[in-house]
Amino acid sequence: MRMYDVIAKKRNGELLTEEEIRFMVEGYVKGDIPDYQMSAMLMAVYLKGMSDEETAILTDAVAHSGDMVDLSRIEGIKVDKHSTGGVGDKTTLVVAPMVAACGVKVAKMSGRGLGHTGGTVDKMEAIPGMRTTLTEEEFFSVVNSTGLSVIGQSGNLAPADKKLYALRDVTATVDSIPLIAASIMSKKLAAGNDCILLDVKTGSGAFMKTLEDSITLAEKMVAIGEHSGKKTMALITNMDIPLGSLIGNSLEVIEAVETLQGKGPGDLTEVCLSLAAGMLFLAGKGSLEECREMAEKTIADGSALKKLAAMVEAQGGDPAVITDPSLFAKAPFEKEVKALKSGYITHMNTEQCGIASSLLGAGRITKESQIDYTAGIALKKKVGQQVEEGETIAVLYASKRDLFADAEHELLKAVTIGGQKPEEEPLIYARVTGAGVERLV
Repeated sequence: MRMYDVIAKKRNGELLTEEEIRFMVEGYVKGDIPDYQMSAMLMAVYLKGMSDEETAILTDAVAHSGDMVDLSRIEGIKVDKHSTGGVGDKTTLVVAPMVAACGVKVAKMSGRGLGHTGGTVDKMEAIPGMRTTLTEEEFFSVVNSTGLSVIGQSGNLAPADKKLYALRDVTATVDSIPLIAASIMSKKLAAGNDCILLDVKTGSGAFMKTLEDSITLAEKMVAIGEHSGKKTMALITNMDIPLGSLIGNSLEVIEAVETLQGKGPGDLTEVCLSLAAGMLFLAGKGSLEECREMAEKTIADGSALKKLAAMVEAQGGDPAVITDPSLFAKAPFEKEVKALKSGYITHMNTEQCGIASSLLGAGRITKESQIDYTAGIALKKKVGQQVEEGETIAVLYASKRDLFADAEHELLKAVTIGGQKPEEEPLIYARVTGAGVERLV
């Protein structure tokens, strides 16, 4: 078999066989297929697409290119959650403890942030002493003893994905729905959970900017999960507005704790309850309505907060900051951002909000950037709220005063103020299962 012929076949819009897909993935990982040929294949896929079956085979081949985690030593049903990334998205730190408090195990591998999106691992490392790199034995032990563990992705999990993503990043083929679906789901399949809940973000702060593209991506990923024998469901959630009011690593941990205390912002609380209900539903805990009630109870009785503190302590972190988040270190400098005119906030470009936070030191501009865990933004006003000229709409936090000017400029560009109050945007647009798409608005 020649890679030339496989490229030509896909270039012509034909379906690839399982043998051809596995040949190209295995050959690329071994180094038998050079970057220039795989680049041509990626562009052919970008232009011609892939069927659900082709995408499922590609995903399986990428998943099996490295270690496949065996979670059988963890008792009970294991359920995973994946977010496609956003700004202010600290849902894992809220949802995982809620689900664990309901008796379902959460053994989760998460990623770091890059560019305008935050990463769960970076947020967890804002907790003093917190370890996100555990041995397999430690990982299993923490899940069995506390009900949950969130760690960074292991070194040899889906190595084909790392190579393919690096190539996509420099060949203008990142935003191909089959390639995005295969990239995300290969890591989810390799991680070994029984059930997968996907939080597919849509809007200005998401990789998928339109609702229709988000639904298409969700359908692809759910089809892959179901094809692989995993109970899979996706929620399409709003990332046209930052989630919650705090952006930045320790700030987002604080807001997650406040949400588990029943004092969190309404939008974050609602999305987290919906995600937790979906995870519990996949695990067979009851109807979606019953599962939501179970999730709500874990906030009311404090059991979810105790689960988060237990996981933090088991992974070497200081549980005192979970009990009392005022103990987190504070940024030495802060600056208020004022509204430039009076009116209603009609839009916030969420990606620009994320970039502003990164400019303060809360995110990575490059993979080598060092994160300032105390840096970030506290939004004092959000879309739909009335503001007066000169009123504070946000507070910036940083370790150097000279970081404020660029970040303030970026944040003010993100905020649109108009004369009419905008209509309220939905938080959750649709639910996608193997049975199809259920639009919720």
